[in-house]
Amino acid sequence: MKRREFIEKTAATTAFVGLGLSLSSFKSDAISSCDTKHLTILHTNDVHSYIDPFPPTHPKNPNMGGVARRAALIETIRKENPNVLLLDAGDIFQGTPYFNYYGGELEFKLMSMMDYDIATMGNHDFDNGIDGFHAQLHHAKFDFVSANYEFKNTVLDGLIKPYKILHKNGIKVGVFGLGVGLDGLVDKKNYKETVYNDPVGVTQDIVRILKQEKKCDLVICLSHLGYKYKDEPDKICDLKLAELTQDIDLIIGGHTHTFLDKPTVMKNAIGQDVLVNQVGCYGINLGRIDFYLDLNLSKSILGKSIVV
Repeated sequence: MKRREFIEKTAATTAFVGLGLSLSSFKSDAISSCDTKHLTILHTNDVHSYIDPFPPTHPKNPNMGGVARRAALIETIRKENPNVLLLDAGDIFQGTPYFNYYGGELEFKLMSMMDYDIATMGNHDFDNGIDGFHAQLHHAKFDFVSANYEFKNTVLDGLIKPYKILHKNGIKVGVFGLGVGLDGLVDKKNYKETVYNDPVGVTQDIVRILKQEKKCDLVICLSHLGYKYKDEPDKICDLKLAELTQDIDLIIGGHTHTFLDKPTVMKNAIGQDVLVNQVGCYGINLGRIDFYLDLNLSKSILGKSIVV
């Protein structure tokens, strides 16, 4: 399939689950056609082992989050549209006693029960060492992707792929992962011989494969680079990645715990639009991006952040 003109229309809606708003609030009348294919991308980042909701007495996030609420919301959305991809942008581990006690087993099992499709690795996913991550990996019934971490001389060699291609409703979706630099952020003994490669150069190679060779209709980057850095303007981040590369349709970010009510629209290296989204941390929000593709593969997009 050839790449067609990329037409973006963005809208944002926030819903508070448990406050009486039905999911019909999310349905859009902007696009409806029997010739249109609808793909829903749901995503999380930096959940940090937050299994339970925040207590009602919490000063900032009372009664918010929790795996049970997220699972119920995901199930409801899947009933609305069966063509759903569920993705995570890293830092699944570290933040509550669940991780200290179970070492990541519980997080992977629960994500598997929710039918996550793909995740990438964040820096805290190395907190039990690369061997600790490997020991729990068999509990994950979903794939991990990371294109700029080279695991050649580690126990993860061959287990973490640079990208994966998924097929949903006749739409070919390429998903690849990018991780933040580990030196100075993660103890060397935890990541061992893992090699960090320049994310911009790696991205240019990966998107060429996904768009030109594999003919993907959509290309999604799961990034744990961070949204942006005010004090380090030259540091690579999601916004810079969008500007310096081409052929990425959506960057789902993590690491900086940035709460966005709607995706940021950036211009890429050849002047085309690319969406950048991130939904904060601790499982408080569930990101939702709806792609509508017509028979000519023109694309319209609706983006939402849902408070769990």
